[in-house]
Amino acid sequence: MNPIRILLADDHTLVLAGIRSLLEGFDGVSIVGEARTGRDAVALAKEKTPNLVVMDISMRELNGIEATAQIRAALPDTRVLILSMHTTEDFVRRAMKAGASGYLVKDSAPLELRMAIDAVMRGEHYISSRVSGHLVSGMVDGRPAGGSALDGLSPRQREILQLIAEGKSTKEIAFALDVSVKTIETHRATLMERLGIRDVAGLVVFAIKSGLIDIGTPEA
Repeated sequence: MNPIRILLADDHTLVLAGIRSLLEGFDGVSIVGEARTGRDAVALAKEKTPNLVVMDISMRELNGIEATAQIRAALPDTRVLILSMHTTEDFVRRAMKAGASGYLVKDSAPLELRMAIDAVMRGEHYISSRVSGHLVSGMVDGRPAGGSALDGLSPRQREILQLIAEGKSTKEIAFALDVSVKTIETHRATLMERLGIRDVAGLVVFAIKSGLIDIGTPEA
């Protein structure tokens, strides 16, 4: 049997090393790469075509939920298992909507990580026991769930909002996304209008409250 080829994505060096060490102790697992930003995770996934991406949510440049959506769109056979400290309904719902096959909290036991990997590789959904059963069944069955203002934004708008909130200039964002400065200015104006926000500071506050960025996440 071929090993499960896994790509790891987390912006904390020690956490990344810990996950790698844990997974290397599992039978039938091979680590094919590590990414420390969501954008790098997407690029590496396209390059390595792993069977599974173990993805954090709070990462720079592109958060794990948006990275999951891009990976699933480009590589429909690659599954994504979210491994995050966030346990609220909104994060879980958004991750599953983006195409994640599983959602596990970081304080789960090592055995549960093994169980989650095996489940998603069988084509099943796996949700941490920290998430209530009625929420899980609602998401998997496609029943309506409570939304957020983020749901009204396009993936590109959410991506630009995160970069704005991280302090990137208009020129830096345009360069990163390979579009014109005018395009970014238009997106920023549209964001403000759609969210009812009048300035960049307000966009930053909204991004933090919505969990697009984690102000406690260090750059290094």
